[in-house]
Order: sequence, then C-alpha cells, then structure tokens
Amino acid sequence: MSARGETLEQRLDEMEVKLTFIDDAVQALTAADADQSQRIAALERALRDLRGELSSMRTAPADDPHNEPPPPHY
Repeated sequence: MSARGETLEQRLDEMEVKLTFIDDAVQALTAADADQSQRIAALERALRDLRGELSSMRTAPADDPHNEPPPPHY
C-alpha cells in the first residue's frame, strides 16, 4: 500500500471510532430523555392530584362553629 492508502485507512479507522462514540452518546441521551420524560409525567400526575385535593378543600363547606356540640363541661 502506498502512504496515501495508509492515511486513508487511518482516517477511516478514526471515523469509525468517532462514530462509535457518537452512537454511544446518542444512546445515553436517548435513555436520559426517556427517564426525564417519565419523571416529568409522574410530577405532572402528582401536581394534578394536588390541585384536585386543593380544589376539593376549597369547595368543602366550612365548619361552622355554631354547629359544633358544646364542650363536655357544659
């Protein structure tokens, strides 16, 4: 092989190594994105539940102190 052929082979080897690293990085980012999406969905559900609880607390009839029975010492 000529010197130019070796250089081309070296360049191809370097490109293959870089492509392998890029592929690994893309896979790691994809996994991280999926994990973050699941966490966001869980947080959205929790927020929706908390909003529902807060809304039900706001619409619940307020306790009227006049409707309470007298303390036992009366």
